Amino acid sequence: MKRCPISYSECPDDGQYSPAGLARLSRGLKRLEAFPFSADQQRKEAVLRAAKISIQGIQPKLSTRLNVKEGRFEIVDRGGRYIIKPQHNLFPALPENEGLTMYLAALCGIDVPVCGLVKSSDGSWSYFVKRFDRTGRSMKLSVEDFSQLAGMSRDTKYDSSMEQLVKLVDNYCTFPAIDKINLLKRCLFNFIIGNEDMHLKNFSVITKNGVVGLAPAYDYLSTTVAFMALGKRLDQIEELALPLQAKKRGLTRKTWMIYFARERLVLTDKVIAKVINELRHAVTFWREAIAHSYIPDDQKSLYTKLIEDRCNLLELS
Repeated sequence: MKRCPISYSECPDDGQYSPAGLARLSRGLKRLEAFPFSADQQRKEAVLRAAKISIQGIQPKLSTRLNVKEGRFEIVDRGGRYIIKPQHNLFPALPENEGLTMYLAALCGIDVPVCGLVKSSDGSWSYFVKRFDRTGRSMKLSVEDFSQLAGMSRDTKYDSSMEQLVKLVDNYCTFPAIDKINLLKRCLFNFIIGNEDMHLKNFSVITKNGVVGLAPAYDYLSTTVAFMALGKRLDQIEELALPLQAKKRGLTRKTWMIYFARERLVLTDKVIAKVINELRHAVTFWREAIAHSYIPDDQKSLYTKLIEDRCNLLELS
């Protein structure tokens, strides 16, 4: 039986989405129609509207709202509550990759926004994610990415280090002791699934009720699988966007657990063990999730092998 591309629960025989998946978008949503644009049309619209959207990045994206009555997403220039990313013109199945990876992150207990896949008019999948910086009817929450906090620009978002992330959490988060635990889990997760593009702009803090903490996860996808699907070898792909202990490759369990977790984050062995056990527990569900995902079969094999190798390296298996 096919799985819902939002909740990963089983779908009715006559439906694309499960009731649980639709309810995550809105309690009153009974169906979700195809987004009325092809992937090519979405990419063109994204170029035309790029100056009107506050969220940038290498992937084309559109600002949309959900029309619950009509059961469809609609493009808007202002007040959008969802971002839609179509198929990339170079990397195959990137929306499917991101939808799966965000689900795997949720299984670890990482805070992720409502997200999933929606069909386009040409039958391809697009990825959608609810904006976490919007609340109520018009209120916008304060969100600052780590590039802004470090006084750097989009052009220098790679000119930093994993150690600098720790300093930023210490300096800006209201409860850094808690957020450093969350940071460890997120960094280990992205290492395991092969997201080697976690630069400064892919980490943010959000202010809610006067409390500053790590924002929900976003832009989580296995870039390693995406590159390997194009024919790159694993030894041609870096493991990190930002160096850890001055290295972007060849990371070991000792690098992560002793140097990063214990020495830089200053976490106790008990806390580190708790994070490891949470990841270990989640990994037991990943194989099934990948098998039921919407990425192509060759990418399923690459993804599964990659996480097995990384889990073995970290002694999570």
